Amino acid sequence: MPDDHEWQKSSYSGASSECVEVRAVGNLVELRESDEASIILRSAPATFSALLHSTKAGDLDHHA
Repeated sequence: MPDDHEWQKSSYSGASSECVEVRAVGNLVELRESDEASIILRSAPATFSALLHSTKAGDLDHHA
C-alpha cells in the first residue's frame, strides 16, 4: 500500500462509489465500505492476508 492513511479502492469498482476500501495504519490494516465510511474493520496484516487468500480461492463463496 502506498502511504499510511490513504484509502485504496478496489480496481474492480471502476467509477462506482460503492466499493470496499483498504488502508494501512501503523501495524494494522483497515477495511471499510465506501457507503458506510464510519464503520471500519481493523485487523493484523496476517489476518487480512488470510482473508484475501480465502476469498481468491473461493472458500467463502458459500456465504454469498
